[in-house]
Amino acid sequence: MMLRIKRVPTVVSNYQKDDAEDGGCGRNCLRSCCLYKAKLPLYTFKVENIDSEKAPPACEDDNPSVDFLNSVVLAEWEDRMQRGLFRYDVTACETKVIPGKHGFIAQLNEGRHLKKRPTEFRVDKVLQPFDENKFNFTKVGQEEILFQFEPSKTNVAQYFPSAPVNAESLQSVLAINVSPIEYGHVLLIPQILERLPQMIDSESFLVALYMAVEAGNPYFRVGYNSLGAFATINHLHFQAYYLELPFPIERAPSKKIATTTNGVTISDILNYPVRCLVYEGGNSLKDLSNAVSYSCICLQENNIPFNVLIADSGKRIFLIPQCYAEKQALGEVSSELLDTQVNPAVWEISGHMVLKRKEDYEGATEEKAWRLLAEVSLSEERLQEVKELIFATICNETEPKAVANPTIATSTHDNVDFLPSPRAKMVPV
Repeated sequence: MMLRIKRVPTVVSNYQKDDAEDGGCGRNCLRSCCLYKAKLPLYTFKVENIDSEKAPPACEDDNPSVDFLNSVVLAEWEDRMQRGLFRYDVTACETKVIPGKHGFIAQLNEGRHLKKRPTEFRVDKVLQPFDENKFNFTKVGQEEILFQFEPSKTNVAQYFPSAPVNAESLQSVLAINVSPIEYGHVLLIPQILERLPQMIDSESFLVALYMAVEAGNPYFRVGYNSLGAFATINHLHFQAYYLELPFPIERAPSKKIATTTNGVTISDILNYPVRCLVYEGGNSLKDLSNAVSYSCICLQENNIPFNVLIADSGKRIFLIPQCYAEKQALGEVSSELLDTQVNPAVWEISGHMVLKRKEDYEGATEEKAWRLLAEVSLSEERLQEVKELIFATICNETEPKAVANPTIATSTHDNVDFLPSPRAKMVPV
């Protein structure tokens, strides 16, 4: 039996349609038909541990380094706002901190809810093949692209207002989300022309982590939703936005449970409605990135939906397995929660509740937020099984490869007994 839920897909681009259209022509898109002689802004970021002796020297007349977050991301985002590319003014949405010790944040965002027919989404398969006939980010207009985002070849972060687009080597791009949740809401689309499905790989995750580091501001977070965890577009992308408030998940206490041989500490999050893990430290940024990305790949292979929050300018990364869509498909979520039409993806799970109805916003309480998020969480027993799968993967210290037809993880220990000890190459705390 296939598990499906009905929900309204978020419109992230002005070129997104219910029915697929032939791409290309006349729409200034990101396909080969429109990329010929195209130019887009380019931001090159400094890569950790680059061999400066092998890097070509930066010329004196090269563009100087700039403030990535304020002068590039947010400035370009505001430019698109002035040009009327967004579906509504998110800065006019009401926002408040819900009274209580956890500080959940509520936003009333009626513009994000579309008056259109809900679409069925399959929620029992985290890995699904890319479908060219459905909307993907190569169909967006070039005016929605803020800039190309690539590693620097000179070991210097630089911004170029106009740079040629090479269709053969175009890497990552940053685009606006035309249905923003918050100020500065953008989409990072790694290796956009490769048409990768929504699944984590180590190279793409490192790019997302570099973006958080480059921003250098704890109020600019990067998030990821897997299929089955409220991603609705099966084309690899991360999200990010700026909100000058602490997220409740960031304030939750944690308990260290293990440290990898590369110095990455893994901890349980305590006293929070959603059980999850947080990763930090490591001998290098790549060590931290690999520990998280390998864990994500493990969850993908075992068909476990999950969300990721990159916080504290890339210093802490929350990995959140979840089961809300599964419960919803099985009819195990109360009508009271379903009526709110809240889809608990990474931002909601982190404590930023995006509400579509004024009555829910006005009546928001800490108890209601906690009750919704508690439905997202795996049981303590199931999370323990997930941790054992993750630890065994990390111990192998090589990147796992996604399989075409991953098996569904069960809620028993049958699939765990044959795994190597999760502590084999880890230092207990």
